[in-house]
Amino acid sequence: MREMGDASMHKIPPIASIDTKGPLGVVQLPRLWSKVLLDAKGLLPEGYYPCGNGFDRIALEGLGLDREAVLAYLTAKTPTYPQFEAWVVTQVGEVTEEAKAKINNAILGHVPTPERRAQILERLGLPQDHSARTMVELNTLDDWAEFHRYLTQPEG
Repeated sequence: MREMGDASMHKIPPIASIDTKGPLGVVQLPRLWSKVLLDAKGLLPEGYYPCGNGFDRIALEGLGLDREAVLAYLTAKTPTYPQFEAWVVTQVGEVTEEAKAKINNAILGHVPTPERRAQILERLGLPQDHSARTMVELNTLDDWAEFHRYLTQPEG
């Protein structure tokens, strides 16, 4: 969403979807990185959390990372994504295939309650028989809607 009257301060949705993996092979980590960096610059849209208690928490806990240390590193250093992943490895050591699979399966397989799914589809103006079933699919549709609002909302 755009800040009214200040075209230089557009709020933009995260560049990575939940299911995006970096070279480390962990979903959500690129999205977490982009959300925290956007938030640190005042650019994360309302309704997005830089480091929430859902998929962000699953990724961080699954890797054995301290939330506050991650936030401090990202906001202080503003690293590139490869620099962030390199830092993660310095904090936790090699990430095993088992750990990656546990994180990725927990996130990619999450299905919202029927009530939550219905709310999201309604908010997006989509029919209840839409094919999106997982939270990843619904969240991606929501990101695309936010991106479209960003592009089409008139400037203040």
